[in-house]
Amino acid sequence: MYLEFIFLYQNPIKISDILGTMRKVNCVFFFVLFQYTASYSQNLRQQLDSLSGIYNFTLEEVKTDSFFKEKYLLNFEQAVDHQNPETTKFNQRVFISHIDSNAPVVFITEGYDARQAENTKFVSELAGLLNTNQVCVEHRYFGESVPDTLSWMHLTVANAAADHHRITKVLRLIYAGKWIGSGISKGGQTAIYHRYFYPEDVDMSVPYVAPLNFSSEDLRVYKFLDSVGNEDCRERVFQFQKELLQHKSKYISEFEKLAKKRKLNYSMEIEKAFELVVLEYSFAFWQWGYVDCNSIPLDYSNPKSIITHLDQVAGLKWVSNEGIEEIQAFFYQAMREIGFYGYNIESFKSWTIHQRNPTFEFTLPEGVSVEFEPQLMQDIDCFIRHEANNMVFIYGEYDPWSAPAVELTYHTNSLKVVKPAGSHRTRINNLPSEQRALVLDSLQKWLRD
Repeated sequence: MYLEFIFLYQNPIKISDILGTMRKVNCVFFFVLFQYTASYSQNLRQQLDSLSGIYNFTLEEVKTDSFFKEKYLLNFEQAVDHQNPETTKFNQRVFISHIDSNAPVVFITEGYDARQAENTKFVSELAGLLNTNQVCVEHRYFGESVPDTLSWMHLTVANAAADHHRITKVLRLIYAGKWIGSGISKGGQTAIYHRYFYPEDVDMSVPYVAPLNFSSEDLRVYKFLDSVGNEDCRERVFQFQKELLQHKSKYISEFEKLAKKRKLNYSMEIEKAFELVVLEYSFAFWQWGYVDCNSIPLDYSNPKSIITHLDQVAGLKWVSNEGIEEIQAFFYQAMREIGFYGYNIESFKSWTIHQRNPTFEFTLPEGVSVEFEPQLMQDIDCFIRHEANNMVFIYGEYDPWSAPAVELTYHTNSLKVVKPAGSHRTRINNLPSEQRALVLDSLQKWLRD
């Protein structure tokens, strides 16, 4: 219904015309119409207050830095299952950072929690570049946006997209300008899914470093890791992994010591946990690009320093009970709908106790089992190739998540930009100048259209 409100706001009509039409439509429509046509003369707090009772959310003002004029935390009541909206509810956190009601909106779909938005200085890259309002939404089942009882079957891409649809529907009553959907990594995936299910909710989308996986063990990642970067660097990564797996007894005790120091526990035997972290090393090395190839140790005489390096790159917390618990909702989604990767052990079979490529079923909640459902991601792939206009997909060349990147066709005006030698930290501001100009010029054009 909000599209009608926006149309009438932008195209004023006479009161006599409205009264003449009232006989033909439901009077409830006009009650709401008059209420929200009048609300445009209200300030933001007044508009939010007037909407809160109708759409079931609470709000509180929070501090913001000088970039924005006002900032509010909204707790939206959402249905756990949007197909049965009268059943269990939960509150979803939404942060609104306001400049001007007539300015565009960057709509950030977080893939995890929204703790970064709690920071008074948080300004997303797009909001800063385009001088827009900013709405940041915490993903369901993460952070504080969690039902009292976790009904895992209702943690679906469709339900998450419906969360975002309901929020945009309400806030578009205030912000009638252009909307830009965006997110980073899993948040970028979430922005893609929102656009697929509700293509009219936003006018354009900028997903950063967002893969489109077709399996819970997407084999494209293995091929990527066999060819990324230069051969010397790949060999150095391999030799580091080989050393740790071939001489496990030399390193496991230091691995266990560091884990205990950091209060990390593993549900599996320590040897398996050690192997998984070592196998993760190659993916993490290329994903983040924090460590230069020349920094990979060649001297293995000090096991403690070797494990410290392993932790620096791959992270001992990654497969610990504590690490899994923090993002278990992600693992569930990955194993069920959004896909993931595994570890190719072909080159390490002589030294690993794993007999097949490890994948992440072990991260699922106790008593929960799922089978990957490939159809949705295939449908989204078709949508992106043939229907999705005004989208900018940003990737880093060396990021393994670019292996299952989206593919475009000539059917749309969307862009795919791959930063040379870029990592998962690729952003518009660190793109080469020509790529950066292409992205910003396209966004400015779409904002004007």
